[in-house]
Amino acid sequence: MFRPKDTQERILHRLKIARGHLEKVIKMVEEDTYCIDVLHQSQAVQSALRETDHVILENHLKTCAADAITKGKKDEAIKEVMEVFKKTR
Repeated sequence: MFRPKDTQERILHRLKIARGHLEKVIKMVEEDTYCIDVLHQSQAVQSALRETDHVILENHLKTCAADAITKGKKDEAIKEVMEVFKKTR
């Protein structure tokens, strides 16, 4: 199993997985594939993007947010992350 060590490589790897799933969804729609099968593949795209978001968020918390907190900008760092989650609802 491919396990990239560098964060950027991990993000790109997850995005390429999502792209592959999306290309499959497009092909399935073009080929008039059974709707439920298309939905399953679409869910795979969404899952891959969620995993990408998790990697990006983890990196942000470990780097940018941690740095902001050590510089006394805790409230701003928390607000910034919370705004991201408010947009997803």
